[in-house]
Amino acid sequence: MIQKTENGVNVSGEVLTTAVTDRNVPGLLRNEIDDRIVKIRPMATPIDQLSRCAGSRPCGAMKVDYYAVDVKAVSAKLTKAVNSPAEGYSGGEDVVVTLNTDANAIFSPTETLLVPAVPVDGKPGGAPLTLYVLEADTKAVTAVAIGVSVDDEGGLSCGTLDAGTEVVRMGRAAAELDVQTAQFEALPVKRNNYCQIFKMQVEQSTFQKLANKEVGWNFSDQEEVAIIDMRQGMEKNFLFGTKAMVTDPLKHDEIYLTGGIWNQTEHTFEYSRSGLDAARLIDLCREVFTGHGGNSRKILVGGSGLIEKLSKINYDKNIDAGQTFVKFGIEFKEIRSNFGSLYVIHSEIFDQCGHSDDGFVLDPDCLTKYCHVPFHTETLDLRRSGQRNTDAIVITEASCLVLRHPKAHCRIVAKA
Repeated sequence: MIQKTENGVNVSGEVLTTAVTDRNVPGLLRNEIDDRIVKIRPMATPIDQLSRCAGSRPCGAMKVDYYAVDVKAVSAKLTKAVNSPAEGYSGGEDVVVTLNTDANAIFSPTETLLVPAVPVDGKPGGAPLTLYVLEADTKAVTAVAIGVSVDDEGGLSCGTLDAGTEVVRMGRAAAELDVQTAQFEALPVKRNNYCQIFKMQVEQSTFQKLANKEVGWNFSDQEEVAIIDMRQGMEKNFLFGTKAMVTDPLKHDEIYLTGGIWNQTEHTFEYSRSGLDAARLIDLCREVFTGHGGNSRKILVGGSGLIEKLSKINYDKNIDAGQTFVKFGIEFKEIRSNFGSLYVIHSEIFDQCGHSDDGFVLDPDCLTKYCHVPFHTETLDLRRSGQRNTDAIVITEASCLVLRHPKAHCRIVAKA
């Protein structure tokens, strides 16, 4: 008898078998093939390797719906210059201005704002201008300019806030009697991806199996080579695949193609193809580690051209190449900066897909693998069915990769 409780599953009156375990606690027992495939050339397929070692989530359909969310933007830029007080607020002790930015929706009443490039007294090197938000909507932001006065010509004492000036969100400031403040919610965006059915068939004739061989080459060796080829194909789809559903005109069946993680983020860092120096590498670290959430340790997977350029950099005290270490069966080279650490690995897949000078910075904690059909093998009895006198197996997996925090990852693209 099976009894499920909050603290587990109790089995009484029957033998605890693997079948009972898999049925009542899915995923507790790992498939033997899973333990095996992560040991087969892990360096050749780093993305697939990471997703397998981190674990996967089962899904009940080929189409996976998931939610992705990014942190709220910390700054915006003015789209219109500000050189005078807001209409309707003149004559008071405090100077009120109207701001038009490229992201008005990120601001809310009672927030304080900082304008780093504008000194409050209008003199270079002075304290930056601070603002207190009175009203905010998608059209404009109305705020008090702290310490600013109006000159005889009706202009602001701090000078003109030019278009393109950055305005940074800071903390909220409440009055003594305030109980409530403007609400803040973050709702994730629903996205979807398709699980792709990956298959590989391995056969060996009966006579081939019985024949004497100079070396010990058997069916298991052929199976291992097939898994290597299969994983490399999966790696290409997981990286650069295009999400689509097509109909095979011959079989009249629907085919699902999975979308790769390269196309799941709009966060891109560009560098000159002619070279990459230490200063530009620091720019890269700043881009991938600041303002987008995620961890202070991320993985950089790159093509041979990018890895070559990283290897030729003269590192200094601000950024240096650390030790080589092995994790998840993959050998990484660490690059340390004051912003965070990059664990670097070369991928042949980038070279094969025309991205030898490009790379992808991945936050493994924000990567999720969904499996509709876990990696497994099936034996085909082609001899008994009268088709061929062979031993045959089919290797199958239906899965996809998704990025839950798209901006925590970054494409590295080389430009001419």
